[in-house]
Formats: sequence, structure tokens, C-alpha cells
Amino acid sequence: MPTVVVMTDSPSPLPDRAPTPVRTPPPGAHALVVGATGITGTALAEQLVAAGWRTSGLSRRPPAVEGVEHVRADLFSRESLQAELAGLAPTHVFITAWARQDTEAENVRVNGAMVRDLLAVLGPQGSLRHAALVTGLKHYLGPFEAYGQGNLPDTPFLEDADRLDVENFYYAQEDELFAAAARHGFGWSVHRAHTVTGFAVGNAMNLVPTLGAYAAVVRATGRPFTFPGSRTQWDGVVDLTDAGQLADHQLWAATTPAAADTAFNVVNGDVVRWRRLWPRLAGHLGVEPAGPGDEPLTLAEQMREAEPVWARLVDEHGLVEPDLSKVASWWHSDSDLGRDVEVLADMTRSRLAGFTGYVSTERALLGLVDRYRRARVLPA
Repeated sequence: MPTVVVMTDSPSPLPDRAPTPVRTPPPGAHALVVGATGITGTALAEQLVAAGWRTSGLSRRPPAVEGVEHVRADLFSRESLQAELAGLAPTHVFITAWARQDTEAENVRVNGAMVRDLLAVLGPQGSLRHAALVTGLKHYLGPFEAYGQGNLPDTPFLEDADRLDVENFYYAQEDELFAAAARHGFGWSVHRAHTVTGFAVGNAMNLVPTLGAYAAVVRATGRPFTFPGSRTQWDGVVDLTDAGQLADHQLWAATTPAAADTAFNVVNGDVVRWRRLWPRLAGHLGVEPAGPGDEPLTLAEQMREAEPVWARLVDEHGLVEPDLSKVASWWHSDSDLGRDVEVLADMTRSRLAGFTGYVSTERALLGLVDRYRRARVLPA
């Protein structure tokens, strides 16, 4: 049986982050956000527009951020990129997109080619000053096929850790970035985020609406909000990456000479324990919290029959997304919460180079729940 934990009061209404500086665009700056409708791309586009950058967004559907010029192109076709990006001449490109494949070999082939083709089109235009690539902590943990296996580097992860001796599409993307930068003479930065939390609908990997949908279903069916992961994650410390923090980090690196041509970890700056955070989150969501059992009770298992319940909630609350698979990603949250290893990243490299961004993970998560409720993605 899961361990029941006691709910605690919500935190006081303080800010969830340090003030975000306005990253003023350099003269003539034109940013291209690749993946402008995802969690990372949406937050980045919001900050770029607010700071006065001319901003284009490459995505299948138009970005939700007002002021972004939409570029519709097939990221996995050089011919499409050549046609749609001709004459665009951005000065800065931010690569925040990837496409999950069935095997890591295919991930390497497809996602490596995406970076190679994109920069092969933009590089010869002669305008590019900086390219930023968003990856993640699977750089240190290995791909899904070999996740958390073998000899992993010690935590907190440091950017100069040796690459693992396995195929990893993050390595392929970095190598394409490095080669293109050397060939065409632009600067670069790599941003290794942990689990990214932010606002975007239809994203394949999104912890907050996943847990929000889970809470809505168990509340509707009279069940506890049981932590679906491992005791290692429940009891240990972990960090997360807020999408706003990641966006600011990219803009900082793109406009800071001391950050040029460097790979960085980027997390919120605090650490949390799920055993303390879980009852806080449950209280905000209006459900009874419970800790893990001896074996993880995964979301994929618990939510196997959730679609009819979600359909009823959509009707009762007037929710905007009837397709539960576009709100919740059970598999991805299971992989994060079910890990049997400690995962957290060091940010000393960023701090010494001058980055001071800081986010309260707990306050940011609760604020995102409220934002999804206001947007009627989650029921109130």
C-alpha cells in the first residue's frame, strides 16, 4: 500500500523567480526560434518579443506569441528549409526542437541531420552571429535505450564530463553545431536543461499538465494522488528547469561575450525533494497525496482507462483539449519520476560567467498549474 503523507499549507504569495533582465537586442538582431510552439520555444519567443527583438518562429503551426513571424518549413527536408528560409538572414538561431524516433540510431540520424541541414542553409547566408542548441541531461544519463546505465558521471553533473560510450543524438547534434560554426564563422552555445516545465499545449514531454491531468482523473474517480515514481526520487534531491529560466539563459549566452562557444547546464538553481513537494502540489490540485509503494505505480498503469474520465471532465469543465495524449505524457513523466539514480546539475560555469537567474521550483510549478487552469487546459 502507498504511504499516505500529510498535506501542508501552500507557500506564501511571493515571486517564483528573480527578476528577469531585459536582454536588449544587438543592432540589427533578428532571432529565429526553431520549434517556436513547444515549451522551450514559446517561453523564448515571449522573452524575445518583450525585449524588442525581431523574431521569426519556425514551426508546423503558427506560434501563439503575438509579434512572431511564422515560418512554416519541414525541419527534416533540406529542400523545404532552403525554400522557406531563403532571404530570411537571421542573426541568431535558437534550436529548441527534436523528433523522437523508435531507436537511438534513428534519433542520431534524424536529429543530427536536422541541425546539419538547418545550419547548412543558414550558414551561407552570411548573417548568422550565434546559434544556440538546447539539449538535456541525457547528455550525462544516456539515451532512453540505455538510460541511467553503465558508469555515469558523479552528481552534480559537470559540463566537462566525458561523453558516455553509447550512441546519443545530443552528441550528434553538438558535433553538427561545432562543425557548422567552424565552417561559417558564427558563435555557439549549448544549453543542457533538466526536465523543462512551462506552458505549451500539445507538447510530447510536459510534466505539469501531465500531473494536473493525473490529479483531475484521480479526483474524479475517488482515488489518492499516489506518487508514481521510485523511492530514490521520492527521498532524494532533484532539480528542474523552468522554461522562462531556460529562455533567459539562451538570451544571456547569445549576448554575453564571456559565454561564447561554451556548453552550459541550466536548471532553476534550487533543489527539491518530491516527498516534500508532492503534498504541496496535491493540496494545490485538491487531491489526497500518497507516497510511493515498494514498486513504482506508474502513470501509464494508473491511467490506462483514463480517456473516458477525461472526456467527461472536458464536457463538465469546458476544457479546450479533448485529446488526453496532447495534455499528458505518461511515459515521459514515468521515466523522470521512476529513475533509480540521483539526477542534478551544477551551474557553477554559468554563475562564474555572470548568469544570475534563479527560480523557485515549487512556486513555479504551482503558478503553472494556475496558468493551465486559466487556459482551461486543466479543470479548476
